[in-house]
Amino acid sequence: MKTVFTRLLGGDRQSDRVVPPSGHTAWLTSFTAGAMTFLAVFALALSLAAGRMAERWSEALARTATVRISAPPEQLDLQTRVVLDVLATTPGVENARALSDEEQRKLLEPWFGPDLPVEALPIPRLIELTEATDGYDAEGLRQRLAAEAPGAVLDDHTRWRRPLASAAGRLRLLGIMSIVLIGGATAAMITLAANAALAANAQVIEVLRLVGARDSYIARAFVRRFTIRAFGGAMAGAVAGMLCVLLLPSAEAAGGFLTGLGFTGFGWLLPLALPVIAAIVAFFATRRAALKKLRGLT
Repeated sequence: MKTVFTRLLGGDRQSDRVVPPSGHTAWLTSFTAGAMTFLAVFALALSLAAGRMAERWSEALARTATVRISAPPEQLDLQTRVVLDVLATTPGVENARALSDEEQRKLLEPWFGPDLPVEALPIPRLIELTEATDGYDAEGLRQRLAAEAPGAVLDDHTRWRRPLASAAGRLRLLGIMSIVLIGGATAAMITLAANAALAANAQVIEVLRLVGARDSYIARAFVRRFTIRAFGGAMAGAVAGMLCVLLLPSAEAAGGFLTGLGFTGFGWLLPLALPVIAAIVAFFATRRAALKKLRGLT
């Protein structure tokens, strides 16, 4: 295999003349590789951004929990003190504090606006607790709260963390599957282009055979030319995709999903691997198609 790649990179002017330097096959190969790589860059950026978002939300919810107190106004302060006393004596709870009206207003502001009269509405009181490293017994704490503060309900955010972790894994898998499908489509189009070029040069191939050229020599010319075309088109598509991703809105703390679409740090180097993958796909697809076609030409 090393010898094959060495010959591929070295080239041969005589064998290169077998493959026309331009035409519909050259345009089709370069355009297909470029377009598919452009889409692969966005698939890669989408999967990475979605994974980062899910991990960020999961980490924000980790080691935190909320106690929601729903009680009549005259009992709300009393039950709040009771819950705080319970949490202060619960092993595994690092600290706990009741959210102020201003903090609760900020939590509800995205849905109800900044002028929500929290004091006049029967909104449950929220207590935020932070879990210690060793953790706490959630079920035991629920039973204590039910006995001492009937209006208190513990939410340990498990129902939020698990779907987010699952979503991160599935979105990464979706990105990988998209890139694999794009690679398969690229291989199919390059195979069609190689078959068309072989058919168009059938007479030249027959003459080369008459003068003693072997099929491996002829196939190498097609493999080299189509691999270089695919690499060049894929590189152009990767650069175009990276520029488009760069122009997208940057991530914001309060932004939505699409505002964080992009690459960070060394992640910007990942799209540069796509042209290499496209070249490898083109190499094996063209080699297989060329050898099969040449065996069929008599």
